[in-house]
Amino acid sequence: MVTYDSILVCVTRQKACERLIKAAAKLKKKDGELYVIHVTKENWNFVDNSRDGEAMEYLFSLTKSYGADLTILNSDKIPETIAQFAEHYGVDLIVLGQSPDGSKGSFQSRLESLLSNTDTKIIVIPNTGEI
Repeated sequence: MVTYDSILVCVTRQKACERLIKAAAKLKKKDGELYVIHVTKENWNFVDNSRDGEAMEYLFSLTKSYGADLTILNSDKIPETIAQFAEHYGVDLIVLGQSPDGSKGSFQSRLESLLSNTDTKIIVIPNTGEI
């Protein structure tokens, strides 16, 4: 299995994103870096929503258990924000979750386009969590 020096995991505010963090940890070199990011829309506020807040708290704890930090950014340009983060930190691999219907969505296509001139790879983890 290929391993990477620097991996960025893109999560939503769902506990099911645990599978993405676990998969990324398996792909990370022993001394590599693991970043976890959640980009919210500008007007989203999880403090007022206990279910979302609980899920983010869980993901924060899980992220810490893998020696990573959870970064939460606000932006209406989610793919662009993730691409900028990846370029800034020299990320080798971005881990995404599969869309509910299994298709390649516009988010993934846009992110691939933004990173087309870089060496950053994108891997999509199926809903089963298997790599």
